[in-house]
Amino acid sequence: MPQKKQLSEKETIELLDILQQRFEKNKSRHENLDWSKVEAKLNLNPSKLWSLHQMEISGGEPDIVDYDEKTDEYIFFDCSSESPKGRRSFCYDREALDSRKEHKPQNDVMTAAKEMGVEILSEEQYRYLQSVGKFDQKTSSWIKTPKEIRELGGALFCDRRYNTVFVYHNGADSYYAARAFRGVLKV
Repeated sequence: MPQKKQLSEKETIELLDILQQRFEKNKSRHENLDWSKVEAKLNLNPSKLWSLHQMEISGGEPDIVDYDEKTDEYIFFDCSSESPKGRRSFCYDREALDSRKEHKPQNDVMTAAKEMGVEILSEEQYRYLQSVGKFDQKTSSWIKTPKEIRELGGALFCDRRYNTVFVYHNGADSYYAARAFRGVLKV
């Protein structure tokens, strides 16, 4: 049975309250934006609210980090201080998961992101996130990997150490208890 991608009225009210509190607590991430306009847009997009709920319940703490005037879209990133707990220990993609003979992780990043209705951050987006706060100081997050690297069996991840953002590589089939992924959603 396909999963319904719409929240109940109660879930919607609860999520909007959480998002508004986070929005107000972290004004520096989105100066000059008006919550009432954000809320109105969210209420017109129930599937996007569902995706934000998926980000929230998996530990991502989504918040607005940018607004695109050209497309009139608010850009949400997972803003949890560490990589979201509910998405850790995943390998990079389905191909990597299928290639594992034993000790398979529960899921893979690309499938989980698609199921949530989000994309994983690119390196550029990850670096932008780090410009609005300090994230992944103890954990790491998979990022979109260029095709050329992925075809050779690798995948990229980032973290922040020594007040610097680092980009690293691993085999795409690897997974770690301290690595998840951060999502981006445009509303």
